[in-house]
Amino acid sequence: MKCVCSLACLCLLLAAGGSASAEETLPLGLPPVPVKADNPQTVAKINLGKRLFEDSRFSTTGKVSCATCHASEKTFTDSPLRVSKGIKDLTGTRNSPTVVNSAYFEKLFWDGRSPDLEDQALHPFVNPVEMGLKDHNPILRIIRKDREYREAFREVFDLDAEKITMKEVTQAIAAFERTVVSGNSPFDRYQYGGDKSAMTEQQVRGLGVFLDEGRCVSCHVIENDQALFTDNRFHNIGIGINEIQSDVPGIASAFLKAKARGSNVDVKVLTDPKSSELGRFAVTSGLNDLGAFKTPTLRNVAVTAPYMHDGSLETLEEVVIHYMNGGVTNAGEEVNYYLSGGIRPLDLTDEQVDDLVAFMEALTSPEFAAKAKSQGDTGSKKEEGR
Repeated sequence: MKCVCSLACLCLLLAAGGSASAEETLPLGLPPVPVKADNPQTVAKINLGKRLFEDSRFSTTGKVSCATCHASEKTFTDSPLRVSKGIKDLTGTRNSPTVVNSAYFEKLFWDGRSPDLEDQALHPFVNPVEMGLKDHNPILRIIRKDREYREAFREVFDLDAEKITMKEVTQAIAAFERTVVSGNSPFDRYQYGGDKSAMTEQQVRGLGVFLDEGRCVSCHVIENDQALFTDNRFHNIGIGINEIQSDVPGIASAFLKAKARGSNVDVKVLTDPKSSELGRFAVTSGLNDLGAFKTPTLRNVAVTAPYMHDGSLETLEEVVIHYMNGGVTNAGEEVNYYLSGGIRPLDLTDEQVDDLVAFMEALTSPEFAAKAKSQGDTGSKKEEGR
């Protein structure tokens, strides 16, 4: 069971003892935030979660925290890294997705192996290429010895130090992450706020391409009163698996055997590049999920480069060209056998490509717009031979 609440201004309102309706506090363009019934939001819990999220003591080197790969100044990613770096600069196989608006995701991680934010928070601590702990006991020892943590957990959960478990730790982290939401982009002001000057003429044309010739809206959903820009589903779009398609039967078979023997999926997909490209299949073992990855939100996409689950595409223009080619990065390459049915070549003009990129740049929320300005036009770089 889930309840929903508005979180954009909740912390300030609760701290001030005030109240407001969801309509008054929601960022423009977003629905109410889903909140688990057994993990209600409070200001104290959110503040505790933020501190846990930023605490680098929960790693073997004492230098890596959740915020290392999800830095607020980088739109809660580690852009411009292609794949994330953990302890001792070890690298995994996946690009770090933004935490912004992750409260709306029905599954977490690129392959959806966690059902909610609470479960997701457990895994990076004990992944050998992320925070590197053997188990969660060091986290609990630190918390139980830290006076401020003891007081905070007692206030939030009414627990003495020895009774604190990882359940409460992850509930607090998830509570904080559910406050990291953003809307109010130029698109939102144009589409939902009635401000027809909020987007440029080029961006308005790009919205038309997004809805029609580009077919982007099929997966990056826009609704009448809100837009998450994701369908919360998994698709094989021809990234990563194209490089190993002749080996897929053998890799998939070996993976399933290892999984049956108890191999840790979380560790396997972040340490073995070929297993990583199996995508959602690693979780479900379903053939239809081979090479399929979660549809990411496009909100703030202009400031979270590079793109795709493996960070293999550097610009938004490269992303559009990949789709124009029908699921291959370079025109003429062989399409993989497991490509999702909706991925077909697009016949877009150069102007439409530029318009589409300009529209995606209109999805940046004001709190992240300064980063977009400092980076320049991330997605507008021309590619030779387009």
